[in-house]
Amino acid sequence: MKLSRYKIILGSFSLGLTLFFAPSKSDAQAPEANAKESPAEEKKAHAPKVLPDPTPKTAPEATPDPATQPAVESDADRLRKEVAELTLERDLLTTRAAIAKEKFTADLRVRREMLEREKLEMDERSQRLAREVLDRREKLERGLEKLREQTDRLKIEKEAATAKVDLSLQKLRLGETELKGQLNLLTLTAATKAKTMEARLFSQREPVYLDNPLKGKTLIISDRRIPLNGPITARTATEISTRIQYYNNKDSKKPIFIVIDDSPGGSVMAGYHILKAMDGSDAPVYVVLKKFAASMAACITTLADRSFAYPNAIMLHHQISSGVRGNLTQQRESLEATEEWWRRLADPVAKKMGISSEEFIKQMYDKVSTGDWMEFADQAQRLKWLDVVVEEIRETGQEKHPDARKPSPVKTKLTPPTRSFEFAPSERTDEKGRPYMRLPRPNPIDKYYLYNPDGYYRFP
Repeated sequence: MKLSRYKIILGSFSLGLTLFFAPSKSDAQAPEANAKESPAEEKKAHAPKVLPDPTPKTAPEATPDPATQPAVESDADRLRKEVAELTLERDLLTTRAAIAKEKFTADLRVRREMLEREKLEMDERSQRLAREVLDRREKLERGLEKLREQTDRLKIEKEAATAKVDLSLQKLRLGETELKGQLNLLTLTAATKAKTMEARLFSQREPVYLDNPLKGKTLIISDRRIPLNGPITARTATEISTRIQYYNNKDSKKPIFIVIDDSPGGSVMAGYHILKAMDGSDAPVYVVLKKFAASMAACITTLADRSFAYPNAIMLHHQISSGVRGNLTQQRESLEATEEWWRRLADPVAKKMGISSEEFIKQMYDKVSTGDWMEFADQAQRLKWLDVVVEEIRETGQEKHPDARKPSPVKTKLTPPTRSFEFAPSERTDEKGRPYMRLPRPNPIDKYYLYNPDGYYRFP
């Protein structure tokens, strides 16, 4: 009974030692460094451990020899024998436990060495990484320092270049200012010279405005003058009438002068337009004849408020002449219209002469067979064709040099095109080489009242 209890105790103790010294699961999953042992040790380590049999091993019972075996074995001997066996078993277990402990200690030492080696390797790796990071940082800092130096150098170079550019710009501005000053000086000099030359084109005297322009045998004309030269046309009448209106609006008391250099007469409607503008003027309108006035121009001179002429100026009165076309009725109607125009123009002239229209016509043809009654101004004064014969005509309104060019009007896209109901007469040459001037086509009911003995003026 006691022996069985001892066996159970020894078996439990043996099982506890085996479980205590057996390798754990974490030891089986040790790092790879633990696997660097020799194949034999690895095989031995991974070999399955055989647990000792908790039952003490007894020697096989020998077949009792009846000759040598005592007759009866006492209990004490059996107990001693069991104790001896248990003691042997205990010693065996103690030896095995010591061996297992030594093996565990050796494994633990190997693992600690592996851990220390791995720790050293990790420390070395960390130090190496730290050195690499430090080297990279130092390299980056050196690169940044170089970049800072380059940036500072570029900034300095930029400031120097900017300063050079500013200096160059200042020099250019200074040069530009000097050039502008020189240009302004030249412009001012040129403008001064131009103004000086322009001033030379003008007289230093102001026009003389007199209510009575006749001083002895001298006629003083102001700048309120209107030229009348060449054939009298609708354009001529418009230009003269508008100027009469302008001078009236400017001053309705100072006299206006219509100056005739040379006019053969012209359209009776245009001439009548001029006469009515003269009659409607508040300011007196005087006609001044310098060379020649015939037909309508002579009629305008005679019917003016006052007329003046040089002694050798010539005046010519005659009847209206015109070409007649069409059938007899049309010709008769045209003749009646011409006679009516002649009555309206000749009656006032004859009245001023103090004779009748019939006497006026009779004297024309008594003087010359063609009816072209021509007289010098001194004789025309006696006939009351004009009022005063003067020896001198002083043009005080001629302030600008006659050769000075007039500025041409500037045409723009906004300037409307001008249209006229006639064209300006200009001299031409016919196929026989004879010069002539074609007059503009008159109004259908208009008549030309002009002196044209050589056919220089040709009708359309």
